[in-house]
Amino acid sequence: MKIIHLFGVTNPSNNPDQAGFFYTKNGSPAHKLRRTKLKKIMKNKIKKSKVKAVKSNKEIASMEDLLNLEGVALSGFKKGQEVKGKITAIKNKGVYIDIDGKTDAVVTGKEFEFVKDYAADLKVGDEIEVQVKQPENDKGQILVSIRGAASGYGWNYFKEKENSGGELTVFARELNRGGAVVVAPFGFFGFIPGSQIGKKYDGEPDKMIGKKVKVKVLEVDQAKNRLVFSERLVSEPGKVGEEVDAMESLKIDDVFEAEVVRVEPFGIFVRIILEKGDIRLNLEGLVHISEISWEKVDEVSTLYKSKDKIKVKLINKSEGRLQFSIKRLANDPWMKIEDKYPKDKELEGTVVRLATFGALVRLEAGVEGLIHISKLTGGVEVKEGEKVQVYIESIDMAKRKISLGLVMTDKKNVIYK
Repeated sequence: MKIIHLFGVTNPSNNPDQAGFFYTKNGSPAHKLRRTKLKKIMKNKIKKSKVKAVKSNKEIASMEDLLNLEGVALSGFKKGQEVKGKITAIKNKGVYIDIDGKTDAVVTGKEFEFVKDYAADLKVGDEIEVQVKQPENDKGQILVSIRGAASGYGWNYFKEKENSGGELTVFARELNRGGAVVVAPFGFFGFIPGSQIGKKYDGEPDKMIGKKVKVKVLEVDQAKNRLVFSERLVSEPGKVGEEVDAMESLKIDDVFEAEVVRVEPFGIFVRIILEKGDIRLNLEGLVHISEISWEKVDEVSTLYKSKDKIKVKLINKSEGRLQFSIKRLANDPWMKIEDKYPKDKELEGTVVRLATFGALVRLEAGVEGLIHISKLTGGVEVKEGEKVQVYIESIDMAKRKISLGLVMTDKKNVIYK
């Protein structure tokens, strides 16, 4: 007969299904017995268990066998389970919580780093809701997360900062479309628009990446999971107020002389100058790659460089950002496309791209059509850059798509309409 001692080992049966269990007495109310109670029970009854096992001719091969012999049933925490507990200790790299398990649950490692700002405001005895991440690790610990509790606390914190105008410190992580992505207290991600980055960084937001930055809260929207900050409200509070007023005076579709400040893969940042009496204000905004030309733009850097002088049209000024367009300075080539290209009209185009679904043909600047792959059969081949004769099959104005057929001069390969 094999007797397994219950204490001094994490998982006596080496059965992963039995890891992370606490214990309840069969037939009794579903109160949970902590490790100290289990030790007391086992100390008094382990000898009796041996006798029972001998009398019943049953081999005790696992912890579960031994507990079943004593009428003790196993139940356990499951990954993702949410339970309430009470904080028993807070240390430099962990929070320990009594959740009525065989050991205290612990918030540690990456989970602790994520909530360390929140943990700093906790104290022993606080009740808190946790989520089980791992019922038992190789050290016998129950690993849990308190991100849910930290999230609600964090949103309240940022809302209070927005209302009070208080400063906070964020970590600039990376550049994104229109500004910088930052990591804020409580592990929250936020955004600093380019227009809210001051001269301290010489108009180059990449200089703040990897650094701690003092900011103020511009916008808090928990429903949209949105946090917007301003560095300039800290470094240039006076000018920001003047520029906000100036932005309000701008009108959509106004055209401005602008200077290219920075070129990015997703577009170009430009600066316009406004003069109000003796005040000269520099306002920055973005021309997204989709607003540069009616034609497809692959590489912005081949078209523009820093300090280029250009004209732009204002198309949006919401949420403290200015958005401009270059292509809208010219008419949309699709405005009268159906009149210009009626069904069955034949014309010449240039193959600009070959794809698995067919060939894209440029008809004019900003207007392309597709010869579907099903029409390129029977030995028919086209090449990029080749001039081809096509005819209009159909036009979908809503989707801005034109279906083309190929007009062949070689009678052996004629594709009849």
